[in-house]
Amino acid sequence: MKITLPLYQRYRRVTEIGFWAVVLLLNAVMNTLVSIADLRRAGENVAAWQPAVWELSSTVVVAALIPFIVWWTGWLRRRFDWKQALLLHVVATVPFCLMHVAGMVAIREGLYAVAGEPYQFGPLWQELGYEYLKDFRSYFLILAMIELYALLLRRWQGEARMLSDDAPSPQPVTDRFLVKKLGREFLVKVQDIEWIESAGNYITLHVGKTDYLLRETMANVERRLGPQGFARVHRSAIVHLDHVGDIRVHDTGDGEARMRSGVRVPVSRRYRSVLRERLQ
Repeated sequence: MKITLPLYQRYRRVTEIGFWAVVLLLNAVMNTLVSIADLRRAGENVAAWQPAVWELSSTVVVAALIPFIVWWTGWLRRRFDWKQALLLHVVATVPFCLMHVAGMVAIREGLYAVAGEPYQFGPLWQELGYEYLKDFRSYFLILAMIELYALLLRRWQGEARMLSDDAPSPQPVTDRFLVKKLGREFLVKVQDIEWIESAGNYITLHVGKTDYLLRETMANVERRLGPQGFARVHRSAIVHLDHVGDIRVHDTGDGEARMRSGVRVPVSRRYRSVLRERLQ
């Protein structure tokens, strides 16, 4: 069976979770075997279950933290350039390490108590320094895998450009985008775009269940697509008015545009009144 993008998108979440589960499990098993071999070589009298508990506790906490790294990576990508994002990722390794250590120590103490054995973490600052060096490496390995996956997915989904960008002088935007995807080129109608989202140095064109990336600024797209029925609703979102079902307002004054497809797009107070006027 050929794996198409729509088919992959249908099972994307399960595939992503399965990938991380397999990678983390294999890593935990290999680290456990290496730890047991090292302890036996050093003549340490340690039961095999103890290294297994050490690796299992570490793996469980890392697995719980990966969704936060994914969210943090996406949030930084939408708001900062790569140099600023890299610096903030370095800063994030500190809370990542602290949460990892606190979580795995709690799990180890609980499992050791069940086995009727005491657990000693060791000298706090010495062990924290050792764990931070490992966690720094682990954080950026996870980050590299997230970014590589995002790059491959962008290539599979395709990247778009405005047809008028090929003109020798600035021209009004046409009603088509040219999408390059896996070596093929095809056209996407502007009217088929449901909403547009900021994505770092790119913007994402949401067309049905497919996303296309366009290297452009939100301000420029807003200026060029505004006359064709698009409106800015948030610093990171533009909607196609024909696809908006209704607007809901929260107690904070912000709100959300509920698209006819069921997607919810954030609407800030700054753009809410303008959006209502455009819809009327």
